[in-house]
Amino acid sequence: MSDVVARTEAFLQKWKITPDAVDMEKVCGRFLDEMSRGLASHHGGSLRMIPTYATESESIAPGKSVIVLDAGGTNFRTCLVTFDEHFIPHISEFRKSGMPGVKEEVSAEKFFSLLADDVERLIDKSDKIGFCFSYAADILPNHDGVPVVFSKEIKAPEVIGKPVGASLLAELSRRGHDVSKKTVSVVNDTVATLLAGKAASGAASWDGFIGFILGTGTNTAYSELNSAITKIDCGTVGRQIINVESGSFDFWLGELDEKFFASTKIPSAYHFEKMISGAYLGPYSHMVVRQAIDDGLFSQVFADRFAKIEPLTTTTMSHYLEMPLNLDYALVRCVDGNEDDATALWMILNSFIARAAKLTAVNLSAAVLKSGKGADPRRPVCINADGTTYYKTEYLKQYTEYYLYEFLQRRKKRYVRFVRIEDSPVLGAAIAGLLG
Repeated sequence: MSDVVARTEAFLQKWKITPDAVDMEKVCGRFLDEMSRGLASHHGGSLRMIPTYATESESIAPGKSVIVLDAGGTNFRTCLVTFDEHFIPHISEFRKSGMPGVKEEVSAEKFFSLLADDVERLIDKSDKIGFCFSYAADILPNHDGVPVVFSKEIKAPEVIGKPVGASLLAELSRRGHDVSKKTVSVVNDTVATLLAGKAASGAASWDGFIGFILGTGTNTAYSELNSAITKIDCGTVGRQIINVESGSFDFWLGELDEKFFASTKIPSAYHFEKMISGAYLGPYSHMVVRQAIDDGLFSQVFADRFAKIEPLTTTTMSHYLEMPLNLDYALVRCVDGNEDDATALWMILNSFIARAAKLTAVNLSAAVLKSGKGADPRRPVCINADGTTYYKTEYLKQYTEYYLYEFLQRRKKRYVRFVRIEDSPVLGAAIAGLLG
């Protein structure tokens, strides 16, 4: 057993598929440098650092309602959110329908008409509208959003470049509604996740808020000093939330990372996301296991069995770490009868997840440090973390919190606390609508 452990560790070190390959001080420093470059120029680095003109600092007035729209990958949700005297949000009049442009291409006129069909029933219930728009969009100073590109399942090319809030209000006005006092605040899902932390925390003593998503993809949002955002004219007083677009951090550790990037559809983009997020952890781990087979780490029996199974997903690799003796899982059947194979496979997958966790901790540490918040342990930064990859991938959350403790708390003396808030896009959009 000791021989296979030593050989596996040597393999992991060789290809830098180990948390030991991540120097948190150096990588976090690079991340912070890229953040600063992105704040200084629209084309200053790999992180877009999108200003949102939204702030976390205003208080929530109890008793007020806001119309909430949530445009996700396939569904469009509408509802009314009201905050009670304890700042607890109450969701009512919820409706879900399909996003226009999923089944067939639609014109801009048809797109906003279909959205208005669901919004119209709520339009007289509030003058405030919060719109969680989960697609790439530039945010305007008036809090409207202009789509830059839709993901491929949405076919509405005429909508690109049109302010979604103003266009929706124009359609409602055409239908005879008085929209002169209506305001629409557009946020992406990560910014909404940050704001949901504020919505659900009530009177808790937080020093600041971070929105973090680790699911199919990954992204982060935090609050930045306006004086540090020199690429736009936003004054030198106060703060605003920045959408980091952290998955695009241009970073890799070794040759195997570059080899995996080359196998993806757009090899030059979203390198950081491809090292930690749910869409890529499975396929990447499959490549790592194939490399271990080529390097002679596994038996020929394992190699033959592994060649017959489907490419790994994040779920299948997680299942092996969670239940490595359950023969219902294909990876367990691959190692059945060979303890060395079983040990090597567990070590590889576990090390791969630990490396992803350490990089995740780098991302979160950079956001906290850049915000300048969390120095008082009695008033930590609230991290609202969302995404099935973060919560359901075996060991990922546990290891992330360990590396944050070791680096951010013990070394940098910054303090955080995680929360998990259901319906974060809806609640965050409600906050954006009220504060807009």
